[in-house]
Amino acid sequence: MSDGSLSQDEIDALLQGGGGMDAVSMEGPSQDYGGESSALSARQHSIFENLLSEIKNAQGSNLSGMIGKSVKFQPPTIEVIANGTFLATLPERVVEVRIDFSEGLKGHHSYIFSPEMATAIAGLMMGQRDVDLNDAALSALEEAGNSIAGTSVTSIGDRIGTTVMTTPGATRNVARDDVQLPDGEFVKVLYTVNIEGEKPAKMIEIFALPMVTRLTQMLGGEPEEADSAGPDFGFGDDTEFTAPARGRSSGGRQQGFMMGQSQPNVQSVQFTNLTPSGIGQDQGNIGLLMDVYMEMTVELGRTKKLIREILGMGEGTIIELDKLAGEPVDILVNHKPIAKGEVVVIDENFGVRVTEIINQSDK
Repeated sequence: MSDGSLSQDEIDALLQGGGGMDAVSMEGPSQDYGGESSALSARQHSIFENLLSEIKNAQGSNLSGMIGKSVKFQPPTIEVIANGTFLATLPERVVEVRIDFSEGLKGHHSYIFSPEMATAIAGLMMGQRDVDLNDAALSALEEAGNSIAGTSVTSIGDRIGTTVMTTPGATRNVARDDVQLPDGEFVKVLYTVNIEGEKPAKMIEIFALPMVTRLTQMLGGEPEEADSAGPDFGFGDDTEFTAPARGRSSGGRQQGFMMGQSQPNVQSVQFTNLTPSGIGQDQGNIGLLMDVYMEMTVELGRTKKLIREILGMGEGTIIELDKLAGEPVDILVNHKPIAKGEVVVIDENFGVRVTEIINQSDK
């Protein structure tokens, strides 16, 4: 349509609120941006699309390891969309996994699953079929979302040369009108996800628009927008900045930084004399802490298990750890490793003989 209005068929499609992926595609209204959105330039759109296309294989591999089946993410479609238009495309209920970007880049970020896809992923992770979307299932989906997001932030951080962190995931099974979205327009990324043995499903990823704009600028080497008028010193537009008068006086009084302000009293800084006596003082201060208890633990080893494997544990289950027989155990203080040792038996109790001190300078 040349005038940008919606046809009656498109309006009818938006007003249909049927549940399920068959009734609502989650793809949103058909819009042709010609390679760019209304708020992203063609170059920014291309940069962001290429980034997500490179990450999708790692995301599929990560999710595949969690559910035990092959997972492939198809190339995503990207558009900038407004709240009302977006909500009208969702099923009546969805599962939302919100994992905001908190460091390196900051802004709203979340995943939205249809009930069908949420049930399929949670069921595969829990080793069950047709699970209810209860707390256990939502916890499994939250772990899946954290894993996918972890892959993304690691790749993004590597590309922009800074550490990117996210907040812990928060998962909800909500009505579409209760989905948390950024104000105004935001970036919607739609993936088609193919899970081995399952029907293709849709997953939506939401990004705050300013965050995507900033990210594409960093990836494209674009300079940050700056005020051409120069730095802002906190004065209003009509404030006159008066430079300090030098070597002039009026009525025997030297003029200050601004008219009517007295000359500040300036004195030389007196630095403390640095002598070896400070070392002895530090040692005395440390002596005050000698009677403070600290938690010391000995770690035999670690391992990772799928949720379905953990739920399937019972008496007699053998858990294989990541350490070989006879390998030194780790000694930790307040959860930080300080030494290695070997297990010994003292009377009827276990003990550890220290064989190696690590990070001695830090300790």
